[in-house]
Amino acid sequence: MEETHDPSTATADPHRTRRRDLLELEITSRCQLTRSSHCYAEAGPTKAHGTMTTDDWKQVIDEAARIGVTKVQFIGGEPTLHPDFTKLVGHALDRAIGVQEYSNLYRVKLRHWRLFEHPGVSLATSYYANTDEGHDAVTGRKGSHVATRSNIIEALRRGIHVQVGIVDVLAGQRVDQARAELEALGVTDINIDRVRGVGNAAKLLPSTSELCGNCAKGRAAIMPDGAVTPCVLGRFLPTGSVKGGSLKAVFESDRWGQVQQLIPQRVGAGCTPDEDSCMPSPGANPSGACTPADSNDCDPSRTPACNPKCN
Repeated sequence: MEETHDPSTATADPHRTRRRDLLELEITSRCQLTRSSHCYAEAGPTKAHGTMTTDDWKQVIDEAARIGVTKVQFIGGEPTLHPDFTKLVGHALDRAIGVQEYSNLYRVKLRHWRLFEHPGVSLATSYYANTDEGHDAVTGRKGSHVATRSNIIEALRRGIHVQVGIVDVLAGQRVDQARAELEALGVTDINIDRVRGVGNAAKLLPSTSELCGNCAKGRAAIMPDGAVTPCVLGRFLPTGSVKGGSLKAVFESDRWGQVQQLIPQRVGAGCTPDEDSCMPSPGANPSGACTPADSNDCDPSRTPACNPKCN
């Protein structure tokens, strides 16, 4: 993926050329779960891995390292189902990029446990209820609660730090009880969010009002077909493609700047969230006295960085 840059057309906007701290790589749409009512990725057991090849993803990671990306998050679907998931994680680590794996933890192979134990890799997952009925009703897969809960326990036993997000999807889902259960298990990074009106959850057309105010600011996402978007929830705002192009060219394009302007800021009075770290898919509910005006704007996968910068 060769980079091209014409100084005569370069933008002076520093937000377009600033370093990207986080790049979300949606390497597959395949998932063992059959949930449909809230999944932003419209994933499922019959979905494909997309048109991006393993070499394409490696080239993206190479360019990400060159332009200063400090962390990539592998998402899906269920990213561990990609046949070259382990190779792609290793490729990012070889380029000195931190890795976060966002997994449903429904099934974890032994080689993946060893990968999650790597000091350069962090782990995040979603959880919905403290009962089989409540959790499985959201995922659409019987036995998913038992499997995910067991693998959270195994991760903690192995000394792996697990960040967990709870999305409040159904009436009577027992979200508060789920949080209490996770805390009792020893999980310390827990965040609660509502359903976001994008992907399968979009009632009519998706709206930028559903996005975290930090999409396109220090972050970006790449879809399974190579489309570059401001974040995983902002998939309805394509800004270009890495198939036959480059990330740098996308970030310096007029389209990227236009999309940035479309995304509303989320800053509460007297309390400013960390603008480079707030993730849009399920949001944070930071503990402590200080919370942004809309406390649902961060993702569970990076709780410490999402906490507001105030006391």
